[in-house]
Amino acid sequence: MEIYKTAEVWFVTGSQHLYGPKTLAQVAKDSEAIVDGLNKAGLPIKIVYKPTVKTSGEIMDVCVAANSNPNCIGIITWMHTFSPAKMWIGGLKVLSKPMLHLHTQFNRDIPWSEIDMDFMNLNQSAHGDREFGHIVSRMRKNVKVIAGYWEDKQVQARMSVWMRVIAAWADSQDMKIARFGDNMRNVAVTDGDKVEAELRFGYHVDYYPIGDLVAYIEKVTEEEIKAMVAAYEAEYDVAPNAAEGGKDRVSLIESARIEVALRKFLKERNIKAFTTNFEALREVHQLPGLASQRLMAEGYGFGAEGDWKTAALLRQMKVMAYGLEGGTSFMEDYTYHLDPECTSILQSHMLEICPSVASKKPSLQIHPLGIGGKADPARLIFSAPAGAGIAATVVDMGNRFRMIVNTVDVIEPLADLPKLPVACALWKPQPDFQTSTEGWILAGGTHHTSFSMAITKEYLEDFAALADIELVVIDEKATISDLKKELRFNDVYYMLNKANQY
Repeated sequence: MEIYKTAEVWFVTGSQHLYGPKTLAQVAKDSEAIVDGLNKAGLPIKIVYKPTVKTSGEIMDVCVAANSNPNCIGIITWMHTFSPAKMWIGGLKVLSKPMLHLHTQFNRDIPWSEIDMDFMNLNQSAHGDREFGHIVSRMRKNVKVIAGYWEDKQVQARMSVWMRVIAAWADSQDMKIARFGDNMRNVAVTDGDKVEAELRFGYHVDYYPIGDLVAYIEKVTEEEIKAMVAAYEAEYDVAPNAAEGGKDRVSLIESARIEVALRKFLKERNIKAFTTNFEALREVHQLPGLASQRLMAEGYGFGAEGDWKTAALLRQMKVMAYGLEGGTSFMEDYTYHLDPECTSILQSHMLEICPSVASKKPSLQIHPLGIGGKADPARLIFSAPAGAGIAATVVDMGNRFRMIVNTVDVIEPLADLPKLPVACALWKPQPDFQTSTEGWILAGGTHHTSFSMAITKEYLEDFAALADIELVVIDEKATISDLKKELRFNDVYYMLNKANQY
């Protein structure tokens, strides 16, 4: 993704003039060494060293510069010495970029036999960072705090999580979401306040009549179709009825035509996520399931039946997961296996599951679709591998957005599914089926989710904090009693808090 090539995070060290030029020179030298070391550690975003800030004016200047620099997507702050926090008030008031407070020190160990007051005056992070943390807390600034030695792998791993989250946040600030057709029927949970979403997250949601896409479909050339079909045949196991000379070959060709057109449409408008509606296809001869699957695999967000909130969340999770092992996909709770020995949920959808979560090479098949009244569509069929995952959703609660996250354990299907012509995943939700499903329903969760085996709940916890939205986590520690209390407390908080200020 382009953002990982251009983005940078600024490293800002705080101090003051109290210590004299020799100490300040060492502060700068140590800060540069930390930046160099972190960059060599392979973090996903480049870190840029900034000169030590020692006055309120210097702090204001670096915060304003960070705000106005399009490549800067966040800042890391560290107090090598004591940095009086009143100096930071003005800069923090104007800072609009995400902030990570790294609570570390340059040296790992105390030099027991050599430590003196010069060393103590230089290495004051233990209380300098507490002073800084106080003003950040008092100003109610959203901040990620990571404590530990900067060369420690766990510290660097947590910094990587934060970097991926702020990359997704930066990506969201200009995210365009295309809705082909409106929210389907009278479904409540897939709709929501699009104006509030733009205020809160930065992205905007545009409606496009399906005729706009049809105009692109009509201009697709035979050469473009042949190239797309060749890609299908190279990447997937094509079923006999879809292969050259097969009885449903025409459906595969039509899928290719739709995908070529949809790609052009999205690319020309810099659209990062989209939704479809199988009741609003008109001159589109089949639901674009295969195109949706393949575009998701390349990082696009997708939501079925007009579900733009899921499309947006999926894109954000795709950005977070970029380059990591494990896939990320649109998903839906479909049906249950209620055997007490292995109570689990079969996840699927009509067509649109991302092949990034496939356990092996997908099979490209063509089957009838029982709803929508259109031609038989092509689709990729596979199942997800066993492993840890998360399922997440964002719902509109009227006075705020709520993100719900459930940790899950994906398991292998308990038997073959020879008559199920769609991709699927089978998982056991944590902490157990009853607690998970009851908690999800009590929290108002959707039937659609954004699912990932590449990222963990920490990513979404950081993102929810950054967006200043409600977060409800259902994991191995969850109980219904605690969830009910949390939901009631959250209602009170969001009634009293100035939740609609930006």
